[in-house]
Amino acid sequence: MILFPTIILISFVLYIYYKVMVLKTKDPLAQEYLNSKARMALGVFIFFFAVNQYLFYETRLSLFVGIVFLILGVLQFRLGFKASRHYQNEYQKLREKSR
Repeated sequence: MILFPTIILISFVLYIYYKVMVLKTKDPLAQEYLNSKARMALGVFIFFFAVNQYLFYETRLSLFVGIVFLILGVLQFRLGFKASRHYQNEYQKLREKSR
C-alpha cells in the first residue's frame, strides 16, 4: 500500500519541477516541451490519486469521483504524451537544420 502514495508524491514533485523549469527557460519550443512533460506528470498524479482514494475509502461516492479522476488523469497523460512526442520531433528537426 506504500506504492501508490510514493508514485503520487514523485509525480507531484515532477510536476512542480517541470513547471519551474518552464519559468526558467526562454526558448518557446523548450517551454512547450516542458509543459507537455508537466502535463504527463499531472496525469499520473491524478490517476494514482483516484486509485488511492478509492482503495482507502471504498465507498460508492469515492468510486464515482475516482472514475472521473481516472478519466481526467488518462486524458491529461495522453495529451501530454502526444505533445511531448510532437515537440521532441520538432526540437530534433531544429537541431538538424542548425547544423
